[in-house]
Amino acid sequence: MAELNTGGGDGKGKKVRSKKQDAGVDLTAMVDLAFLLITFFMLTTSLSKPQSMNLAMPDKTPKDKPQEELTIPDDRSLTILIGKDNKILWFKGQPSAPLEGPTAAGFGKEGIRKVILEQIEKVKGIYGTDPKKGLIVVIKPTEKSNYKNLVDILDEMAITSVPTYAIVDITPEELKMLDKEGMNN
Repeated sequence: MAELNTGGGDGKGKKVRSKKQDAGVDLTAMVDLAFLLITFFMLTTSLSKPQSMNLAMPDKTPKDKPQEELTIPDDRSLTILIGKDNKILWFKGQPSAPLEGPTAAGFGKEGIRKVILEQIEKVKGIYGTDPKKGLIVVIKPTEKSNYKNLVDILDEMAITSVPTYAIVDITPEELKMLDKEGMNN
């Protein structure tokens, strides 16, 4: 190591000061400790797990095999149409002759959730508490609805504990309902 001599002893009788040595710190132990702490925290922390909802999809049926039609009592089925601009239209029964609705609703606690909970209670009053005879919700998004609204409706199904729900293609008759309400233009 090179050393710079800054001492004054040039022979003219000046006082010579003692040279102070720089204090050297060995950083090896601190680096080891840092790596041990990093390793410890990496192994002991849990990373956030993505939240997902289970969604059962039907098996694909061959095109040559006809698909079975399910008949559901109209008073057990609730259809939710998701329109554009975060708007929802719901009705109970068939679109040609709905038992209730079509009625516009919003998202959230005072919107579609309240409607679903009321309909669950109505179905329980008619069919009892058998989950196989509970409310069936049919969700029909349009091409102009956004993905967030579909996820919000699926969240409402989980919050209200609807046992049976399906995502189905919307029919032209239901599109006319949305057009009439100004939710698809």
